[in-house]
Amino acid sequence: MKLYDNQHAPNPRRARIFMAEKGISYDNIQVDIVAAENLSVDFLGVNPRGVLPTLVLDDGTILDESTAICRYFEEIKPEPVLMGTDPISKAKIESRQRHIEFDGLLRAQEVFRNSYRGFAKRGLGGNVGEVAAIPELAERGKLLLVQFYRDLNNYLARFEYAAGELFSIADITALCTIDFGSTAARLPIPDGLKDLKRWHSLVKARPSAKA
Repeated sequence: MKLYDNQHAPNPRRARIFMAEKGISYDNIQVDIVAAENLSVDFLGVNPRGVLPTLVLDDGTILDESTAICRYFEEIKPEPVLMGTDPISKAKIESRQRHIEFDGLLRAQEVFRNSYRGFAKRGLGGNVGEVAAIPELAERGKLLLVQFYRDLNNYLARFEYAAGELFSIADITALCTIDFGSTAARLPIPDGLKDLKRWHSLVKARPSAKA
């Protein structure tokens, strides 16, 4: 199978880390988003939405969206468990995952998309045509991303991981959010958030984080 990927983007990294945790091998095909390779005729022939990651299975089935790709692998290879074991744990992990996506990852992407010069006419990702970046959205995103860091720090003062006491897909999403926020959005973890920094060091040390 093939994973159409971008080494620097957070959503493809989420899939890579999840697959690394599961010990799943695949052919990796790099697609340069900055150079708009995801909008090329060749890639749109694979995925007309122009989004990454995109997974192509051996039978030709095409899946996109990080969480959907992760769900597929959770179902075919349940161990190690990364998305819950029973109705309540699955619901709690899904809830935390969505909090992190909406409150953190989308904000980090908002900052980058609306401040990076190369995306001045590509303020939204995917195959949606020209959409002007809005600098004010970048400024708003910075404020909301800092609030996300604080909220996650408060949660981690009570729990070991981002969705409770066990490592899960929520930790993968949070790690990719914070690393992308620190580099692309230029907003590293603020000083004083000791529980968030403790968690980040813990998760960053996992071998899968290097995927």
